[in-house]
Amino acid sequence: MPEVVDQVALARLYGEPLFALPTDLYIPPDALEVFLEAFEGPLDLLLYLIRKQNFNILDIPMAAVTRQYLVYVDEIRTRNLELAAEYLLMAAMLIEIKSRMLLPPKKTAEGDEAEDPRAELVRRLLEYEQMKLAAARLNEVPQLGRDVLRGQVYIEQSLQPRFPEVQLVDLQEAWRDILKRARLVQHHRITREELSVREHMSVVLRKLQGRRFVEFEQLFDVQRGVPVLIVTFIAMLELAKETLIEVTQAEAFAPIYVRLAYSPA
Repeated sequence: MPEVVDQVALARLYGEPLFALPTDLYIPPDALEVFLEAFEGPLDLLLYLIRKQNFNILDIPMAAVTRQYLVYVDEIRTRNLELAAEYLLMAAMLIEIKSRMLLPPKKTAEGDEAEDPRAELVRRLLEYEQMKLAAARLNEVPQLGRDVLRGQVYIEQSLQPRFPEVQLVDLQEAWRDILKRARLVQHHRITREELSVREHMSVVLRKLQGRRFVEFEQLFDVQRGVPVLIVTFIAMLELAKETLIEVTQAEAFAPIYVRLAYSPA
């Protein structure tokens, strides 16, 4: 078996492990640069080296990890000096930890042994790994616009318009309006007139004949006085009760219209 670190294959060729690069293999100049840019920072690279070789993250072999880490950093320095700055900072930290491990451990004032120099690095790596796994799980959740599209259903509206129902209050307000206008007309001739509700029902039907809609106020003859208005209004109520006419309104507070009731052929 070739001498490689922990017998880890560099690649697999047709299913067979490859422990050393072929001498005649051509690597494009930018190939390594693309690989290095896949890491999101020094902690990501360090975590990759540890997990790739199945090292115990609580007992990191600092010599092997630092050596491999520096190989990557040297490659970065030759291609992107600005990107290498933060990686160099982590390399200095690794070297410092390794040097502290070579020194005899110092006891604290309470007589306890000093904390492992790798403890802070292990804590940062574990926190980073937790955040990275959480981000990966969030990325797997279907996202609107990327994995899921919002369904839209278009329903054709009915061709026949549906008008809101006229409420009793609306009729009362329209009736008060007509009464106010009728009081403005003064008559000095006193006459007695017998009024017929049925006759005025016929008058209303004649006014509506051949017309699609008639405004509510146009059905009243204000000049003839309040008694005629009352009889006309009663006649309209009777017609509506017998479903001979329909009282409609386009929207709230809109003018009220009257039309002949629709009767299918």
